[in-house]
Amino acid sequence: MDLQHWLGRATDAIQEWADTFGPYRTHPSLEVDDDRLAAVFEDFTGRLKDNYPFFHPRYAGQMLKPPHLAAVVGYLTAMLINPNNHALDGGPATAAMEREVVAQLAAMFGYDTHLGHLTTSGTIANLEALFVARELHPGRGIAYSEDAHYTHGRMCHVLGMTGHPVHTDSRGRMDLDALEDVLGSGEIGTVVVTTGTTGLGAVDPVHEVLPVAERHGVRVHVDAAYGGFFTLLVGADGPEGLPPGPWLAIARCDSVVVDPHKHGLQPYGCGAVLFRDPEVGRFYLHDSPYTYFTSTELHLGEISLECSRAGAAAAALWLTFRLLPPTPDGLGRVLAAGRRAAVRWAELIAVSEHLELYQQPELDIVSYFPTVEPAALSGIDAASARILADGMAGPDPVFLSTFRASREAFAVRHPKVGADADGARILRSVLMKPESEDAVEHLHARVEQLAQS
Repeated sequence: MDLQHWLGRATDAIQEWADTFGPYRTHPSLEVDDDRLAAVFEDFTGRLKDNYPFFHPRYAGQMLKPPHLAAVVGYLTAMLINPNNHALDGGPATAAMEREVVAQLAAMFGYDTHLGHLTTSGTIANLEALFVARELHPGRGIAYSEDAHYTHGRMCHVLGMTGHPVHTDSRGRMDLDALEDVLGSGEIGTVVVTTGTTGLGAVDPVHEVLPVAERHGVRVHVDAAYGGFFTLLVGADGPEGLPPGPWLAIARCDSVVVDPHKHGLQPYGCGAVLFRDPEVGRFYLHDSPYTYFTSTELHLGEISLECSRAGAAAAALWLTFRLLPPTPDGLGRVLAAGRRAAVRWAELIAVSEHLELYQQPELDIVSYFPTVEPAALSGIDAASARILADGMAGPDPVFLSTFRASREAFAVRHPKVGADADGARILRSVLMKPESEDAVEHLHARVEQLAQS
């Protein structure tokens, strides 16, 4: 895909549309001299070099990668118009695109009915889900796993609700016995399950949580911000295939959040929130005497806590989904490559003399640590920090990240490791780029080399 060609097509198409409204003079206050722009632009592009190579397979650190070029073209093209998807008046075309892509996301999760929209992030999407949870069960709190994203606790504070962390098991998943105890208090209105924690990629047993929640009259919200698109790998042949239980159960949950700006190949920020029952839209009712005036149809701003939202984000996702739809044969092939990469690296680590798996990867996040003598938390912490720093230096760089594991979590998984500290940093690699599949052998060899030095 030739990006320059399509950006040229984009400017031509928008200019052709703009010309239909007749000529006008740009105001002098907006004019900028080309020579001045050139100097500033050179400084600007120079400063952008102060980034890690998120695009490259050598980068196996955080959850970062560039968007698909189709998303870039879609975003920049629509941005030349700059629609606002708060109201149909601000972006009729991109509002229609948003409804279409949200319907595709709902279908991906198995929702027969839905109400939803795009957001600027998974954090805001989860805030909206917890807002609706509060309105449905006023005075009752939210339960979520200890390994759930930290923003659930923060959003509970923002909403004036009580958050109840639930103990996790030896794989970082919500412990059902602990959940039973928390729900038995009668203080919980909604339980949040996570399909893909951002630390270890753990998947809560959604299918087993549902009957527990139903027994206690509690709603279930799914935080699938990171892992949601992995539902496309359910039942796939080969090492990338995932067990259906947790993923198919999402269709029976009350709400779900997913971030297309992660595995949906989109630029930041593009999250989404979906509710199974469209009637929850009543909690968003408000009156805006100057906003909704050209249509009696539902405006997206009428079912959103946010006001202004970039219509360009909807355009980018729409164009991407037309080329790579959220189906097993579309985006599923992209996720399958990252999943295979994670499985392969775990196999290599399992037979390594210098590295040890922290736990088996469930999605595309691999967690591991260097073997040290004596085997103790303090030594593992120091060695992990050294490998992280040394890996980014030199002529053959590799970019990793670390995850801090508590003494208790380590003891459950690796009881032979000496608990001489309250926790330790381990190494963590996110293989969310499909190109990672071709780089695993080199990544492993390089990290092993660093572990021995």
